[in-house]
Amino acid sequence: MRPTPSSRCAGSASSTKRMPSWVGFWTLSTRAAPRIMYTLEGGPVPDEYEDPELEGYRGSAPVRWGNGAADQRQHDVYGEVLDCADQWVRSGGVLQPALWRGLSALADTAGRAWREPDQGIWEVRSEGRIFTYSAGMCQVALDRAAGIGDRLGLDGPVERWRSEADDLRQMILTQAWNAEARTLSEHLDGDASVDASLLALSLRGVVPADHPKMVATAAAISERLSAVGGLLYRYRHDESPDGLAGDEGAFLLCSFWLVDNLVGQGRLDEAEELYASLCARANPLGLLSEQINPTTGELVGNFPQASSHIGVIASGVTIARARAAR
Repeated sequence: MRPTPSSRCAGSASSTKRMPSWVGFWTLSTRAAPRIMYTLEGGPVPDEYEDPELEGYRGSAPVRWGNGAADQRQHDVYGEVLDCADQWVRSGGVLQPALWRGLSALADTAGRAWREPDQGIWEVRSEGRIFTYSAGMCQVALDRAAGIGDRLGLDGPVERWRSEADDLRQMILTQAWNAEARTLSEHLDGDASVDASLLALSLRGVVPADHPKMVATAAAISERLSAVGGLLYRYRHDESPDGLAGDEGAFLLCSFWLVDNLVGQGRLDEAEELYASLCARANPLGLLSEQINPTTGELVGNFPQASSHIGVIASGVTIARARAAR
């Protein structure tokens, strides 16, 4: 079975003023670089190894323990943390000085990190590249840090963060754009490859869903990564080698991202139709897997998968709000 990315989501901030659980990491050590995943106890994830005694679900060996991507560089983590902090502040939460120092350091790191290759949100095991989505999440980190600093009147280079965020957004729209393929590229160098994480740029406010280049990108992904019935692959392995053997099914979360983009483009009826078809793929208990076999419709991959259910909730809320606004 192919290793797949760990579930990461900024989530909704609490309505109380109790400090969120992720604060502990930064109050313990504001100088440490964040890992992309932790154990439930907050420690490092064990090294990955294969278990030859287990055959896996329906013979899907090899079975792996641990996660070989635990020490990867994935620059989207900076935006994940700062976006979460921004939601916390917007809900009335407060930031302790030690935590703000750690968050400020993250924003500064994001302002440099986007220029360097990483393994991206899909945790590829091949050589790193400068992924457009990773750069986009660094833009999110800078933007949110500037917003938090402004909102709370905190010390920090707010204007520099804001300027760097604006410059990075513009760079994504120019350097990642492939005019011939009419899409933003998977990589910041503007090559012709695409991956479905580009759909999430609009969800994070990097590029509006109704921006012409975002509309064109959503259309390109819908066509080039299409499986069947609104299902999408994360990327094409022949165009985007990931260093892993084997095939995979359509990735459900990507289709929910498409739902949100359709809503943002004002195509609400199409979004509702796609959303209903995705929800109808749940098993009798209402549970969804990570992936769908496009040929058989079988639920495959991690099951149940948090990211798929996050898609159900997030897209459902997006559709409901758009319908209410009509």
